[in-house]
Amino acid sequence: MQQLVSNLAVSRRVRAALALAWLLAAGGCGFHLQGAGTLPPEMARTYVDTDRPHTVFLDSLTDVLRQRGAEVLEAPAEGAAVLDITSDETGQRVLSVSARNIPREYEIYYAVTFSLRVGAQNLISNESFVVTRSYTYDETEVLAKAAEEDILREALAADLARRVMQRIQSLGATANAGSNLPTPAAPQ
Repeated sequence: MQQLVSNLAVSRRVRAALALAWLLAAGGCGFHLQGAGTLPPEMARTYVDTDRPHTVFLDSLTDVLRQRGAEVLEAPAEGAAVLDITSDETGQRVLSVSARNIPREYEIYYAVTFSLRVGAQNLISNESFVVTRSYTYDETEVLAKAAEEDILREALAADLARRVMQRIQSLGATANAGSNLPTPAAPQ
């Protein structure tokens, strides 16, 4: 009995050591869980400027900003980053129709255009992202298809918010990579 307890304790230690080794290896290669990441320091305080303050995309974007440690401001402030959402559009198009000219398949799209500036410096100038999803339509299930459309639209907005954050995070990676470069020697 005592040997069984001793073997279980060793087995737990081995598993714990293997798990720790895996975590260290994964962290060392730059692996991050989806959604994890840090923003450039300039984004610590961010004002989101938009003409449409009540959209699904804006809700998703502010949630992601807060999850990544940014303080989302209600008004512009000195020294704060300004994330300008110049376009936030969504809609749907008919992809296919039946022989009786009844829509059978729709495509939902969501498009945003944004720019990022800190003070007088433009870090990102008018970049656009568009995401689409298609779904089948059945006129006998109107309520279910309307709910499916809403779910797809929310998923598209969340996807766009993650893409915008990845683009902003790439600024930090570029800046960090540039800071590791050796400085040129002064001419003699």
